[in-house]
Amino acid sequence: MHKLRKTPKKPIVITGFPGFGLVGTIATEFLIEHLKTESIGKIWLEDAPAIVAVHNQTLVDPIGVFYDEKHNIVIIHGIAAGQGSEWQLAEEIVKIADAFDAYEVIALEGVGTAQPSINPKIFYFSQHDDKKAKFSALGFEAMNEGIILGVTSALMVKLDKPLSSLFVESHADMPDSHAAASLVGALNKLLGLGVDEAPLIESAKVFERKLKGLLEKSKVAQEQKEKKMMSYVG
Repeated sequence: MHKLRKTPKKPIVITGFPGFGLVGTIATEFLIEHLKTESIGKIWLEDAPAIVAVHNQTLVDPIGVFYDEKHNIVIIHGIAAGQGSEWQLAEEIVKIADAFDAYEVIALEGVGTAQPSINPKIFYFSQHDDKKAKFSALGFEAMNEGIILGVTSALMVKLDKPLSSLFVESHADMPDSHAAASLVGALNKLLGLGVDEAPLIESAKVFERKLKGLLEKSKVAQEQKEKKMMSYVG
């Protein structure tokens, strides 16, 4: 389910969820802060564990919807992966995109790599020739082969509006701030966001530490809940 306090018209919708290197979540967190967005809604999944985080005395929605009026961009930012509920989450995003009559949706993802790099490659996937030409002109590489998992894969099936995916080489077993910063840099080139790329890495590291803390607390809370349920059963 979702709740919206504002309905922008024909925005670009950017989605970012935990995945390889947590890059989608870190990148969208940076954009939310840098673009001075406002919170305009949230998504929740009835079948998912009921867990929220509090950071600096502020409630952090597991899946928040934010709006940058200057660039007419909506950012859907998740600190919860919606594991097991990807189809339901994708359906809510489709409803939001339809409500906004979104111009397009851009999904941010990581793709696993064995070799670390301070300049990871950016790959793209799109089924629209004009988008492919633009991505190629910016130096992004086409994803010719691969398996896509999670919310992005469900969106590819469900969404009727133009959908593009940007992938960055990243580590699967830890937050990858370098990769997340590269994604933000790619979006900066693509959308002309006016992002100052100099502090990107340091800012991404700050968000990485914040995200790790929130996820660790969420994991502990879930483990405690499961132990409590087992005590009831036992």
